[in-house]
Amino acid sequence: MNRQQLLLGLFVGLLVGMNLLGGKITTLFGVSVSVSIFMMPLSFLITDIVAEVYGRDAAKAFVHIGLITLLIILAFTIVFTHLPPHPRYPYNEAYVTVFGSSIRILFASCIAFFISQLHDIWAFEFWRNKTQGRWLWLRNNLSTGVSQAIDTLLFMLIAFYQTTPKFDVAFILQLAIPFYLFKLGFALLDTPFVYLGVYYLTKNKLHQSSS
Repeated sequence: MNRQQLLLGLFVGLLVGMNLLGGKITTLFGVSVSVSIFMMPLSFLITDIVAEVYGRDAAKAFVHIGLITLLIILAFTIVFTHLPPHPRYPYNEAYVTVFGSSIRILFASCIAFFISQLHDIWAFEFWRNKTQGRWLWLRNNLSTGVSQAIDTLLFMLIAFYQTTPKFDVAFILQLAIPFYLFKLGFALLDTPFVYLGVYYLTKNKLHQSSS
């Protein structure tokens, strides 16, 4: 297994994890956030690393594979929550409560993920050309910052708009802004790992070309 394949496995694993586990809400510094906030910035980190070392097309391949994976999980979730339970299985109500409510969330996640990740790859390449390949930290944070905003707004609007009368656009924006700021903070903190990841892949790429 090469290092690019390892990153692809981690990328898909993160997508699956944050969509299956992200329904839980916790509190950070008095703000209600999904637990997926700890995993989501890592997905943008990986595609930026791949785009830097292997190019835009390789990063897009990651996104397309991730989207296919999410759509397959969405389809299975719909089927499994509607299958009748065996009489010996006593937890069907809890199962449907946990996973049935995630169908709209999974659908929202697929759309927000795909659009925001494609924007991230485009923006990363745009700033790479503007900076002539310099200032990796700046390119990473500029592309991720806007992409995280797109992801947050699209996801929350699709997932929660009018789930109750309270969830109008103004209320969703009120929830989305602090959530986005937390994600932006985590994205800024992972900047050193962008350099580590690029070094990790570049070293392997040079080794393969010399062997």
